[in-house]
Amino acid sequence: MITGQILRDAILSGANNIANQRTRVDELNVFPVPDGDTGTNMSMTVGAAIRELEALPDTCTVAEASKTAASAMLRGARGNSGVITSLLFRGFSKALKDKTEASAADLANALQMGVDAAYKAVMKPTEGTILTVTRLAAEKAAACTDLEPAALWAAMMEAGQAALEDTPNLLPVLKKAGVVDAGGQGIMVVFEGMKQVFDGGEIVASAEVAAKPKVSSDAAGKGVFADDLMKVEDIKNGYCTQFLLHKNEGASVTRLRAFLESNGDSVVVIEDDDVANCHVHTSDPGMMLSEAIKYGYLTDFKIENMHEQFLARQAQGKGLEKQARAEEKKESEFTYAAVDPERAYGFVAVAAGEGLKSVFADLGVDAVVSGGQTMNPSTEDILAAIQSVPAKTVLVLPNNKNIIMAAEQAQKLADRKVIVLPTRTVPQGMTAMLSFDPDAKPDDNAVTMMQAADRVSTGLVTYAARDSEFDGKPIKKGEIMALENGKIVATGTDIVKATYRLARSMRKKDTQFITVISGCDVSEEEAEHTTEMVRAKCGGNIEVSHISGGQPVYYYMISVE
Repeated sequence: MITGQILRDAILSGANNIANQRTRVDELNVFPVPDGDTGTNMSMTVGAAIRELEALPDTCTVAEASKTAASAMLRGARGNSGVITSLLFRGFSKALKDKTEASAADLANALQMGVDAAYKAVMKPTEGTILTVTRLAAEKAAACTDLEPAALWAAMMEAGQAALEDTPNLLPVLKKAGVVDAGGQGIMVVFEGMKQVFDGGEIVASAEVAAKPKVSSDAAGKGVFADDLMKVEDIKNGYCTQFLLHKNEGASVTRLRAFLESNGDSVVVIEDDDVANCHVHTSDPGMMLSEAIKYGYLTDFKIENMHEQFLARQAQGKGLEKQARAEEKKESEFTYAAVDPERAYGFVAVAAGEGLKSVFADLGVDAVVSGGQTMNPSTEDILAAIQSVPAKTVLVLPNNKNIIMAAEQAQKLADRKVIVLPTRTVPQGMTAMLSFDPDAKPDDNAVTMMQAADRVSTGLVTYAARDSEFDGKPIKKGEIMALENGKIVATGTDIVKATYRLARSMRKKDTQFITVISGCDVSEEEAEHTTEMVRAKCGGNIEVSHISGGQPVYYYMISVE
């Protein structure tokens, strides 16, 4: 049998293994554009569970270990590969619910439930990817339930490796590049780390120091000491109270949330299938707990006296206090806000670059999450932004195809109505916002905004992140590439020429507007010159304008409508 301690250590081992080998997995990305990198996204996703798992005692059950890991990964998931990985472990959590130990049959069931969850989350599953690898591995595990757990895991690994090696036969692009699927390789690296513990070995040692974890959304609203002029008597709700509510069957925490908000402030309630993580500042923690226990049983209590915290911080001295405030501001970009029943709509968008952030703010977006290509924000990052918008319905624009799944996971965790518009590019997001109708119903708006977004063509001018091949010709690392709607259409060495040629090729008979969005590596003078060249080459009655976006990775984005 697999104990909770063994499962806990196995997942820690898997997390360290993918962290150690993430660069090797990153290098399997065959498309030459700079991207979020599969290995890095998977490492950050699984690594999100390390701190919580390390806090579990050796006496933990497999239910506790799997639940802890799944919950942390769900919030820390980055990129499509990271979200799929988090869903695989989500299956573990559901399959091992209420179990103290796990048998071989339990592990097989856990793998299958994870695969089922991952396939359901992908609208159009592509075979030859992480999905295929895990599906075939799970099928093998299901046929080996008469073995010991370690032997089952070994058999599952053997089947998974065979499936991984076959991925080039299912995806021609992999065969052409002579590599296997990056996501499939990444999950096998995680499973390999787990196998070492299942076999009785030590946890795979971490070869690097983990980055400082971001403050989770359940810490929102704790910046009550930020005001230099605040006095200790100004703190009315002086007890920071946190607890985990394990809900009774069929229980809804909507009333509990309302009770907390009526009797305290800085309320955050993040609800999962069977657990709700609750946070409130109150003058009477006992009253909060007495109400909460009506909905289930409580664990993980944490009550802090903020009067004492305040006095202690004062004693640290002005210099240290300012430093602490600056650090907290840096880490806690968004603060939780309760829903305002008078406000119908709010918006969250993902974008990188101060110029683009300003553009989205001007279009009415409430919270802009920093991220995009090469910088996929986590589910938790997007959730924190959603929870900071005090609207009954929040529309989310991911603006990148590798961020849509993370946004959809955040949608399930939010305590308000959320609609994810699957915008794949920044120009699509801008056009969608321009098409918003404040008098229309939420679902009608979603349809109208996406119809407008789908009419936008997006051009990108960037550089090759790795050697590759295009149309039978080699692409060298660092070479300029022009992409139209995600497909490489030209390569070269001249950024300006690549930009105006791309715009000219994207122009259609009914084109009315072309917008040139310059990046952070382009000067204002260069951007104006490039825009003039686009205007001269495209001509006619087309209106050509320029926006200083300040985005990384892309020298220019081109929006054609």
